[in-house]
Amino acid sequence: MFAYIKGSLEMKLSDSVVVEANNIGYKIYMAQNAIEKSGNIGEIVKIHTHYHVREDNISLYGFLTEEELRMFELLISVSGIGAKSALTILANIEPHSFALAIITNDEARLVKIPGLGKKTAQRMILELRDKMKKVELEDAIGEKEVDVTSTNENTLEAISALSVLGYNKKEIEKAFEKQDLSGLSVEDIIRKGLNILSRD
Repeated sequence: MFAYIKGSLEMKLSDSVVVEANNIGYKIYMAQNAIEKSGNIGEIVKIHTHYHVREDNISLYGFLTEEELRMFELLISVSGIGAKSALTILANIEPHSFALAIITNDEARLVKIPGLGKKTAQRMILELRDKMKKVELEDAIGEKEVDVTSTNENTLEAISALSVLGYNKKEIEKAFEKQDLSGLSVEDIIRKGLNILSRD
């Protein structure tokens, strides 16, 4: 319903911020670290939002970047992970590290997140990797096969990780088209990709 809200930052609370736009104050729940980075009181801010509807509750959840929003929406799609748990996870791992952990089955990285147990980490990897495979299959339908003969393994892993965050292969490959990625780690390639994609 709301892609983002842009307005004056009026309040910073322990679990949320209040942003005034067109004389309406919107209470937006955010991760603790995002609240700290959101800006100073009185500044104009832009908060990407997710409109969360449940039988007994309607809330707005906010994020400083589109990648954080995508990650949140992925997390709440996993069985057993609610909105508050998703915010806790977001506060403890960057989107690029999260995506890399999913595509490399790095369960050990995920269980370091407070409150995230082994079974939940395993379920998260399983469900999100399956989701990613479906997206890749949909992208491939009706398109020519991707030429990967000159693409190194790190780049392929980075493309998969960016797919986890909701980008399709076509836009990822376009972002990397004129980039020299040789010698970069998977994590560095993901960061570079996010920097380019977030500008588009």
